[in-house]
Amino acid sequence: MSKLKLAINGRAVDAEVEPRMHLADFLRGRQFLTGTHIGCEHGVCGACTVLIDGAPARSCITFAVACDGADITTIEGLADDPVAARLREAFSANHALQCGYCTPGMLISARDIVTRLPDADEPRIRAELSGNLCRCTGYMGIVAAVKQVLASHDPAASSVPARIALGPVGAHASKEGEDRAAPARPARRVRAGAARTAAVQTAAGVDWKAVEAEGVELKQSFQVSFPRDHVWRFFADLEQVARCMPGARLTSVPQGGRAEGEVNVKLGPIVGAFAGSLEVDRDDARFRGLVRSAGRDSRSASNARALISYALASVGEAATRVDISVKFVLTGALAQFSRGGLVKDVADHLTRAFARNLETALAGGSIAASDRVLDAGTVARAAFLGRIRAALRRLFGRG
Repeated sequence: MSKLKLAINGRAVDAEVEPRMHLADFLRGRQFLTGTHIGCEHGVCGACTVLIDGAPARSCITFAVACDGADITTIEGLADDPVAARLREAFSANHALQCGYCTPGMLISARDIVTRLPDADEPRIRAELSGNLCRCTGYMGIVAAVKQVLASHDPAASSVPARIALGPVGAHASKEGEDRAAPARPARRVRAGAARTAAVQTAAGVDWKAVEAEGVELKQSFQVSFPRDHVWRFFADLEQVARCMPGARLTSVPQGGRAEGEVNVKLGPIVGAFAGSLEVDRDDARFRGLVRSAGRDSRSASNARALISYALASVGEAATRVDISVKFVLTGALAQFSRGGLVKDVADHLTRAFARNLETALAGGSIAASDRVLDAGTVARAAFLGRIRAALRRLFGRG
């Protein structure tokens, strides 16, 4: 057990907790603050959002012991907060809740927007709320409620500081008596190019043996109506191959089988941009290749590593079968994306889209712009509905 001292909703709390206990479980089970809801337990849905030292944070992936000395504010602690009160009224007026399960976390994130971004427009509001999922409302009422409060917000009308320090969420003063209510300094503006460079994860130094041993494996095959030599030459052009892959693009000129790139994945309102690098080894004699790729989504602090092997086999004189094997490891907030069923559905979609785009590119055509983003949520829903329809056809003898 570990000793813990912190403030919760302005009340000093001393406790002993197991090091593995999450803050959400501590708040609900030990402090009986059940307004903090637990949903995905992967830090993705946002239902468990609380304020840690004035900043929104996922309590389901934050260890309670990591909050020693911190100030925690739950939805109960905002009962008398003027901004939260106006948000509650606006949520009601704009029909911004139905089942209400996401609402506590949604209100905390909405309050952060109002107090931190008084000039936020609708695209910025939607981007800031992208980490809070709602399965009922479609977000229209939620966004309208935040816009309504922003339109008449007085920055001074806040009983809880919007942000009390720079640094990672949960970072707090370590010295007794240090002034933790110091106003936050304005964030520095960083050039997009510089930010992207800092966020890129390189394939060098990655433990590929661990990926080989522990990675989730997927195997796919497809056929294209072009000779093997022609397809093999096309695969040597990394820029052309990247254009065929939904959501992928290169951000540097390939050199010596190495390049930097980005993969954009949309999962409901969550958009991940994995910036990283790849290395390609090709065996011309056997028509085989191996791609090592590593990327990081700086927004969710998620990391992806993948080993992609491919082999080309002639099918007659004018066609080629492409066999692909992928082993990948996904960690961080977006790790739920690696669930077997979801990954299989997305992999099937990717294979079909890549094969279609490859055929188009080999024939000299252009690839549809809609394939530039991988909408995994839409793919998963379509696959799920397809399975239901197939089951109904089997049940009623129509399949």
